[in-house]
Amino acid sequence: MARGSEESVNGSWKKQVDDIRKIFEIKEILGTGAFSEVVLAQEKATGEMYAVKCIPKKALRGKESGIENEIAVLRKIKHENIVTLEDIYESPTHLYLIMQLVSGGELFDRIVERGFYTEQDASALIKQVLDAVNYLHSLGIVHRDLKPENLLYFNPHEESKIMISDFGLSKMEGAANDIMSTACGTPGYVAPEVLAQKPYSKAVDCWSIGVIAYILLCGYPPFYDENDSKLFEQILRAEYEFDSPYWDDISDSAKDFINNLMQKDPEKRFTCEEALRHPWIAGDTALCKNIHESVSRQMKKNFAKAKWRQAFNATAVIRHMRRLQLSSSMDSSQHRKQNPTSMPGKSQSVDVSSVHRNDSLEEGVIFV
Repeated sequence: MARGSEESVNGSWKKQVDDIRKIFEIKEILGTGAFSEVVLAQEKATGEMYAVKCIPKKALRGKESGIENEIAVLRKIKHENIVTLEDIYESPTHLYLIMQLVSGGELFDRIVERGFYTEQDASALIKQVLDAVNYLHSLGIVHRDLKPENLLYFNPHEESKIMISDFGLSKMEGAANDIMSTACGTPGYVAPEVLAQKPYSKAVDCWSIGVIAYILLCGYPPFYDENDSKLFEQILRAEYEFDSPYWDDISDSAKDFINNLMQKDPEKRFTCEEALRHPWIAGDTALCKNIHESVSRQMKKNFAKAKWRQAFNATAVIRHMRRLQLSSSMDSSQHRKQNPTSMPGKSQSVDVSSVHRNDSLEEGVIFV
């Protein structure tokens, strides 16, 4: 990576450049977000390919702390299953995050394309995620937005490792009294304590991993309702089922693993270390029966590309959360059984504290 002049700004460093095109040849746009775009770029000096997140400075006015947080988190991370921040450049008009390029595509796409898929495959995937998140937690980093769309394959090879991306909502745990309470994340994957607007901890990531494991074994989400308020009520109650026939061929060990990660009480919920020791991950209880036909059929119904790309109405989330009578909802609302054959489209991450300012920068570090 080419070296440039560095300066310290709020504890971070940036290399100064007049024109990023002097260092990189821009090949194509990989994706766009509300305030940035990600481009495929080749470093001229080395020929190496990177994904570059280009953020206009005018979009950062008043939001500098958000991007500084993302950079602070990314700069600390070095793990084989986490997308690496390679460098940071600053021009008079833009900030550029130079990211490791991952080219293997999204998790669900790869599963659907396979002809053979088993519990053992799902267990191996979740183990990689647990290893990476356990590493983050050891550094005091909480991801806060783990979901399948943020799990990318490193390359197109069949044995490619999985990579965690998008740290726009990550949080560094500070002093003991610095308790996280901001309601953020993605509806459907967010833990009950977040929706209840209670102080929370790294246990929220473990809940999300449980939701991902659930989907990997059946192809549909544990919580679903067209109405966001009812969806939130389901999550607040932590009520989900292992529906027949979709779960008939799934091991009791897998169900026990999920139950321990999706505990309503975060104090009783598995940590990453505990989950890594569970027989479904560390032992031989994951079955080798081919479940590809059933799982891929449900994934295609529930996670179609067109649905993934739909925008989520963040304002509606605020409205619904305010309407929720949390204490009475958990006691009096009737459970609405999830429909395993359809679900809403892909939701954008929501940081409730920023919605009314319309300044969310959490559209993703990398898009492939």
